[in-house]
Amino acid sequence: MRIALYQPDIPQNAGTIMRMAACLGIDVDLIEPAGFDASDRNLRRAGLDYLQHLRLTRHESWAAFEAWRSAASPRPRLVLLTTRAANSHLDLAYRTDDILLVGRESAGVPELVHAGVDARIKVPMRPGLRSLNVAMAAALVAGEALRQTATFPRGT
Repeated sequence: MRIALYQPDIPQNAGTIMRMAACLGIDVDLIEPAGFDASDRNLRRAGLDYLQHLRLTRHESWAAFEAWRSAASPRPRLVLLTTRAANSHLDLAYRTDDILLVGRESAGVPELVHAGVDARIKVPMRPGLRSLNVAMAAALVAGEALRQTATFPRGT
């Protein structure tokens, strides 16, 4: 299981997702450019001391990420978390090789990215509310994916 961050805007959200991923054994892909200084020093500050436990892969662009994904065998399924999806995250049958993709906090992902994903899901919410924080949405969906695939860590 992996979480991909598409050009994240807010270092605190990126750090929260990375910390969660480190704790749950989920790999992270950072698709640049980020909307903040994504130097190793700044990422360490955002992710506290958890980043030493994280498997982080950086991609210089969407094209580089897609080339990396296309070279993988088997090619992992890309699942976009988006408010524009018709299907709930609870209705998807997750696989252990899925990549959960979250977009920019300010703008989501562009149409090019929407066109390149294998599935789109949303976290159902009460009517009239716009969206969850990206880190909270990633946590909810990752938890369901780990539950379904029986890959939650069994530590303390």
